[in-house]
Amino acid sequence: ISEIEVGHTPVEVVVKGEVAFVLNKFSNDVSVVDLKSAKETHRIAVIREPVGAVLSKDGNHLFVANSLPNMRGTDAMIAACISIINTNTLIKEKDVFLPHGSNGLKDICMSNDGRFAYVTHILARYQLATTQIERGWINTNAFSIIDIENQEYYNTLLLDDVDLGAANPWDIACSDSGERLFITLAGTHELCVIDRERMHEKLEEVEKGELRTSIIKGPGDVKNDFSFLYGLKKRIKTGGTGLRGIAERDGMVFVAEYFSGTISVFDREERPESISLGSQPVLSGEREGEICFHDARLCFQQWQSCSSCHPDARTDGLNWDLLNDGMGNPKNTKSLVLSHLNPPVMITGIRPDAETAVRAGIKYIQFFQAPEEDARAIDAYLKSLQPVASPRLVNGKLTPAALRGKNVFSDAACSSCHSGKNFTNLEKYDVGTGDGREKDTQFDTPSLNEAWRNAPYLYDGRALTLKEVVTAFNRNDKHGETSKLTDQQVADLVEYLESI
Repeated sequence: ISEIEVGHTPVEVVVKGEVAFVLNKFSNDVSVVDLKSAKETHRIAVIREPVGAVLSKDGNHLFVANSLPNMRGTDAMIAACISIINTNTLIKEKDVFLPHGSNGLKDICMSNDGRFAYVTHILARYQLATTQIERGWINTNAFSIIDIENQEYYNTLLLDDVDLGAANPWDIACSDSGERLFITLAGTHELCVIDRERMHEKLEEVEKGELRTSIIKGPGDVKNDFSFLYGLKKRIKTGGTGLRGIAERDGMVFVAEYFSGTISVFDREERPESISLGSQPVLSGEREGEICFHDARLCFQQWQSCSSCHPDARTDGLNWDLLNDGMGNPKNTKSLVLSHLNPPVMITGIRPDAETAVRAGIKYIQFFQAPEEDARAIDAYLKSLQPVASPRLVNGKLTPAALRGKNVFSDAACSSCHSGKNFTNLEKYDVGTGDGREKDTQFDTPSLNEAWRNAPYLYDGRALTLKEVVTAFNRNDKHGETSKLTDQQVADLVEYLESI
């Protein structure tokens, strides 16, 4: 009927009457579209990579799930949030932050009575050195509850069992009857079914102080209790792989299975049947690698997949102490795009190439011995990835400010290290950011491709923006000659960096 221009990478639409709210993942905003005139009328900024949204029952508020935190890696509290937009005034009224370590939000739904919203996410324990993986030492998998009336965070519950992770919770839906919650576990290829009513009864018991255990002394302890949903949840294996979306009708539950090209259908007794969506193409090496990258079966006890820390093979915005270069010196997660073209890898260049890093990651972060063919497939997948065009570009081209910034980039000697088509000369340098704890203050020159997407910056994520990189954290001009730049030159330089 028509095509309506909105923001960069629209991923979800929520309709209220004659108005559509469109989530633009990489513009970090929500387009408001008048469906009668087929025109965008407003843009509402949210936080970072909005991926899911749901209307309140009265239609007055839109609850938007931001996938990633937008904080410095050195901040004491790091978490993603839910942005609340007033659909009448078209103003973002509030950001509701989830618990410390929350990231990788995927979907949000509303309870049938309109009292609560539920959002799936990962709960990272990133402040612990990755010396083990049991009992969710690195990543746990969860969903959080938002109190709709008070517009406040309510609580978080773990989907994992004490000895079996529930990696990568994805879609979430509330049954029409309100009795159950359905959550797809994309990494373990399961449907999780939760007794929603009993869950809330138990949470109310905690609120009143009627339920205390060796772990739970108050509501804040629920997010650390693997046994809280014991007897209230089921994890059902399906015949397909890569579970994603959920739909329910008349008690029947339908689950989309991304990698196998199938739909699983669950009847009232929760017995799955599989529907093929037609003959599937022969798997390429890249596609096999994509499956392995998202598959928690390549992890001891299925706690996480590669995508748990590298969503879309990029960054989760957190600092991890991976023991590659000793203990007690966490580094910010790097994007894996172009990593195979830019050796050495890891922030200190501790791995000679990405192939070595892939195998070390499976062994020392997944705690798993995978077949060599799986590692080769992951290599193929990562090699196939290409940078996404920046939202700063206009019709695919640099703006006038970015063109001026490109000249500043050269004049300020940034291009002497960030050179070539991948913006790296593959060398290590001391740029004055070490804090004395590092055995080696020389860090690998990262590619600047998709720099607009991969905040925070520097080895420990201390810089939230690229402007901070070239100003506040560039002591003695060791990271480009930027101290004498005018404010306009700095702005132009940042415009260029955010356009790469």
